[in-house]
Parts: sequence; structure tokens; C-alpha cells
Amino acid sequence: MRTLHKLLIVILTVGVGSLFSALTAVAQNQQVTYDRILNAAAEPQNWLTYNGSYSSQRYSELDQVTPRNVDDLEVKWTLQNQVFGAWQTNPIVVDGIMYITQRPNDVMAVDAVTGRVFWMYRHTNAENARVCCGANNRGVAVLGDKVYMGTQDAHLIAIDRINGKPLWKVQVGDVNYAYSITMAPLIVKDKVIVGVGGGEYGIRGFVAAYDAETGEEAWKFYTIPGLGEPGHESWEGDDWEHGGAPVWITGSFDPELNLTYWGVGNPGPDWNAAQRPGDNLYSDSVVALDADTGELKWHFQFTPNDGYDYDAVQVPLLVDMDWNGTPSKLMLWANRNGYFYVLDRVTGKYLLGKNYVKVNWSSGLDENGRPFATPQPEGMPTWPGNQGATNWYPPSYSPRTGLFYFSAWEDYATIYRAEEQEYEPGRAFLGGGFTVLTPAQGAAGVGIGRTNPINTWTDEVGHAALMAMDPETGEAKWKYEQFDVSDSGMLTTASDLLFTGGREGHFHALNARTGELLWKASLGGQIVMAPITFMVDGVQYITVVSGHAMSTFALRD
Repeated sequence: MRTLHKLLIVILTVGVGSLFSALTAVAQNQQVTYDRILNAAAEPQNWLTYNGSYSSQRYSELDQVTPRNVDDLEVKWTLQNQVFGAWQTNPIVVDGIMYITQRPNDVMAVDAVTGRVFWMYRHTNAENARVCCGANNRGVAVLGDKVYMGTQDAHLIAIDRINGKPLWKVQVGDVNYAYSITMAPLIVKDKVIVGVGGGEYGIRGFVAAYDAETGEEAWKFYTIPGLGEPGHESWEGDDWEHGGAPVWITGSFDPELNLTYWGVGNPGPDWNAAQRPGDNLYSDSVVALDADTGELKWHFQFTPNDGYDYDAVQVPLLVDMDWNGTPSKLMLWANRNGYFYVLDRVTGKYLLGKNYVKVNWSSGLDENGRPFATPQPEGMPTWPGNQGATNWYPPSYSPRTGLFYFSAWEDYATIYRAEEQEYEPGRAFLGGGFTVLTPAQGAAGVGIGRTNPINTWTDEVGHAALMAMDPETGEAKWKYEQFDVSDSGMLTTASDLLFTGGREGHFHALNARTGELLWKASLGGQIVMAPITFMVDGVQYITVVSGHAMSTFALRD
């Protein structure tokens, strides 16, 4: 057992007293340095950043759990969230200690072997904090002796990793204008980088970096270009001032290129594209930013003048592989708009794009990846629906199989309703609403209206397919069909296992090469996050959140 892990258990048993100085000394020797995060693959027993590594592949070299023994998995401990709702936290595991968030803005340090809580920090949000689609917080980042969390009232907080006490707090955005942070921060070198939510409230989105030691702002990149900046011409009049383009999912980082990559959300108002003519850069785009300065190096826009709320807030997954016989640095992207893309992450050049579900808002992509827009007549359905063909759920890539894994929503569409709307500070800025068309008769649900900013996604009934995509062709090698839709992310391991879940509460282990279901457990609540895996004292664990409970599995003793 790790020394820090042991000392935390002892300190809870006998009190702080004389052990505090010893604990501090040990913690300093086991700090999470930038170098450790950079080389996370070298210590697969830990899970040091949101997606496991800077490449965001969610692949682990751990192989103790295999297709032969996966049937022997059992629950070792369960932790209940104290706040009702879909729990979307992503644990960070460092040397046997798990750092997690619970709704809305609590941070806990937990024994990764037993689930015992060592400490909890609770942030009380401003009363007027607004988050579009659930009071979620997707996790923390760790660097040195600090844990970092963004808050729903748009602050960034540094917390002492040993005792859970706050060290500093800075305001990132103005809560009065409905800025928020729901993503897990990204650590790059000596900086903590976060993006802001609020795309449904008429914010002007941005990504910002802060000094990890002091909280001082290092740089800020606005995802809507201002006056005189390239791309500003893609907005008309003053539409850019309240154009949305939020960033609410953790990005990726290529240390060789010194570039961070971020998926940017929808323009505002969401469903009235005619109210904001133009491409509306950099909404629905991926942006590549210099990690030291925040300077934009390139961008690629997936859905210009998006009127469907498709956004591009997915995880930029980075792989190094041959492309047309040449070793290449690539980015794989299953977009909410129904197309799968391969981009050159050095230049942003479009290499491949193919639809992976039914698409009728576009008739295809041109040689540069720009869609041929085919808006549907008023009252007619648009495929894919408003939830998208996929969404923010983290995908995975296995270097062993060469396949890209993600959840897809099939067989549902949306009928949109556009309305002219004036911007009001802090109020929902949606420009209409939608009705969901589903395969089941009478199952259609009414979507967000101008006065009802709560999305009832549970009414959006289609079905899910777990897709294993060949990045070289954009074709699915296999699909695992699910009866219900899925909001789950993916995890692959060196034993060729794929772990994922479904909205109906089943936790699955599949053969990553063939898609064969090898094992499943019924956990009773929807799974809306990706599993993680780690190892303590030679035992491999797998943790997943179902409903408002977190369960950790390992092989039977």
C-alpha cells in the first residue's frame, strides 16, 4: 500500500497531531508533477488526468482483468452521491487516493480501495448560478499538492490535496450573465486551463489559463472573435456579443506541438440560425491553441451557422498512425452532427469525413470537410435529432486494435421551431424549441421552449449503438446494439476489454476486437460517464458511476 495512502488512514484514526508534519513530507515526495502527467502511460496504476492521458485515448495498459476472468468481477465498494441526479464525475486516482466531485460542487478525497472518505470540501454557489442542463461537475485536476475544481458560479478553486482546505479562489466569469464551469480543468505545465459554459444564455465563450500556484490569469482566448480579429466577419452586427460558443468539456494536449485542443459549443440563440447570419466562428469548431500564450494556431468548423444545437463539445482524441502510408499526427472526432472526422492535428487539415448515422441536414461534405447544407422544410424532421448522433461522452481508442469506440444514437430525429428572441442578461437565449420524432408511436417528447430551459432528454427515445470505428475508412468494424439510448463513455485496456454502460443501468464488458458481450452487471441507474481503471497493491480496480452511486469492481479474492 502506498505510504501516503497508509498515513491518510492512520490520520483519520488517531487524529492529526504529530502525524501532520510526516504526512506533509511524504506528500511532497509523491506530488503529481507535470512530468508525471506527461508520462501518465508509464504509471497505469494511476489515473492522473480527466481522460487518462493528454491524448485522451482512455486506454489503459492494465491487463489483470481479461476476457477469461472478467466473469469474476465483483463490487468492492459503493459510494452514494448526496445530491440526487445524474452523477457525471470523472475520478482522478493518485497512489491509492481518489479525488472526485459530487453534485453540485463538492470535492472528496477517498480511499480508492475501500471508498472511505478522508475529507470533503464544499463550495456554496451563488444563488443566481445557472447551468443549462443539470447541476453537474465533471471532476477535478491535480498538480503538486493541489486539487483544482471549477464551479457552477464560474470560479476556479485550488484546494490542499492533504487536508481539503481551500488555498485560493478566482472568478473566471460573471455569474450574473450565467457563466459557469462544469468541466474538469486541464493541467498543462504550470497552468490550469478551463473553459466556460453558458451557451444557452447568450455568453461570449472563452478558454482561460491560470497560474497553478497563484491563480493569476495567464491568457484568455475568446471563442467568438472580437472587432478586427480574423473570423469576426462570420457574425453580423452585434450578434457576436451574445453568440454563445461555450467550452464545457476538457480538452487534449500534444506536448511535441505545444498545442491544446478544445471542442467549442453551439452559437446562440440555439435554434434560430437566421437570426445570426454567417458561419458564426468559432462555434461548432475545434480550436488549436498555443499552450503558453493561448494564441490560435488553427481551427476547423464542423457545422457552420448551426441551427440544430449540434455544437462540437466532444473530446479531441489524438492518435499517431500512418495515413496513406505516411506517419501522421491525427485527431479522431465523432461529431454530434452525425459525421465522423479525421483531421491532421498539426495543421487542422481535413482528411476524412463520413456519416455514421442517418443525416439529412446535409447532403455530404466537400473536399475541405464543409457540409452541403440541406435545411428541412418547416415541420419536417431533421436527422440526427437535437441530442445529436453522439454527445460529450468520452470515446476511447485502443492502439492494440486500432479502433475508435464511441456511443451513437440512432433512429431518432427532431422537428425544430425557430422564434425571434431578444437577448436578456442571465436569461435563456434559445430562439425557439423542438419536438422529438421517435420510432415508437406516441413517444415523442417536447423539447426546450423559450420559457423552459430544462432539457427533458429522457423523452428523446431512439436506441444506442456502441460503434467500433476504423479510422482509416470511417466504417464501423462492428456495432453493439442496445435497446435503450446510451450516455456512457468508453474505456479500453491492454487485455482487449472494452468497458461501457447504458442508460438502463447495465455496466458492460465487451471484447474490444469483436464486440462480443463478455459480462454485464445491473447497477440500477443510468451511466452518464466513462469508467476508469487503476491498480493498488497489485489489484486492478474498475470504477463506474451509475445514477447517483459510484461502484468500484475488482476480481474475487
